[in-house]
Amino acid sequence: MATGQDKYVQFIDIQKSYDGETLVVKDLNLGIRRGEFLTMLGPSGSGKTTTLLMLAGFEVPTHGRIMLDGRPIDNMPPHKRNIGMVFQNYALFPHMTVEENLAFPLEVRKISKAEQQAKIKRALEMVKLAAFGKRRPGQLSGGQQQRVAVARALVFEPQLVLMDEPLGALDKQLREQMQLEIKHIHHDLGVSIVYVTHDQSEALTMSDRIAVMNAGVIEQIGDGKTIYDQPATAFVASFVGENNPFPGKVLRAENGTAIVETAFGALRGRNAGGLRAGDRAILFVRPESLRLGQGSAETTIGSNVLNVAFEGNASHIFLKGAGKKDITLTVGRHEGAAIPEQGASAAVSYDPDLGLVLPDGKLASE
Repeated sequence: MATGQDKYVQFIDIQKSYDGETLVVKDLNLGIRRGEFLTMLGPSGSGKTTTLLMLAGFEVPTHGRIMLDGRPIDNMPPHKRNIGMVFQNYALFPHMTVEENLAFPLEVRKISKAEQQAKIKRALEMVKLAAFGKRRPGQLSGGQQQRVAVARALVFEPQLVLMDEPLGALDKQLREQMQLEIKHIHHDLGVSIVYVTHDQSEALTMSDRIAVMNAGVIEQIGDGKTIYDQPATAFVASFVGENNPFPGKVLRAENGTAIVETAFGALRGRNAGGLRAGDRAILFVRPESLRLGQGSAETTIGSNVLNVAFEGNASHIFLKGAGKKDITLTVGRHEGAAIPEQGASAAVSYDPDLGLVLPDGKLASE
């Protein structure tokens, strides 16, 4: 977490309600470091975009204060906050050329024509569109339009840039390319970026830290590796990446592990939630942590193969789960394992250190 000395952005006891009854953001306290790339990750309705809009000045908090570089900005209009914004729909002016789109935020700030040209040239070079300045948005591809939107957010050299699902309209290849370009720009300029997405792989790829939001609350905040390997709640475990949940009751807790009585028998994993015997719990095992074959009695699951999906570098094997959710196992192409056929019985096992036992809670799919 950011300390008091390095909090460039601060949300202090923030609440937001649109109808005076339901809180879409609940008691948010968050510090964002200067130069940090922080992603707000969560499903639709989790409060992430509302949080971004309050920081931008397009929404007003119902309660609490927002500080930017040590100054309160709650009553400051958006155009005076000196914050760059990038939206999913680009929000470019279709009747203006690329250069004119980039000039607009500079003219609002009364920057001289000569300085405008220098800044526009530098911004277009940054996003590799130096030759496209005279074109209109309609003459550009989706990826090029998104580059223009990024350039416009950066052209007036803000210290903070907000991005709301900026790559959601792009195809997979373009999206991955733009992820790397935005990361490079962030690294080169050292600006603070607050990024909103529901795409977990995007968040893991790009962020210094990720704040996972659910129902208006940050359930966990940390770097990508911590969020993925050490999820703090059942929601985070089920939302960030694929995971196999095995719900049940803790039989024993000892030496940092817990044994959970599940529909597949007593299974062991790391006791990540300080659980005790009798507590309701969920054992999570990621698909890549499962392997074909028998392990110990407390780490082996037997089931029937429902389907096998080959995806080039890996095969995904789907086994019958105890509830609505199938068990998923990922086998790398070069692991040399014999892939079972559909309908066959199979045993899968895991290293108990790679099973995570958390308190029972609502899953992201529910």
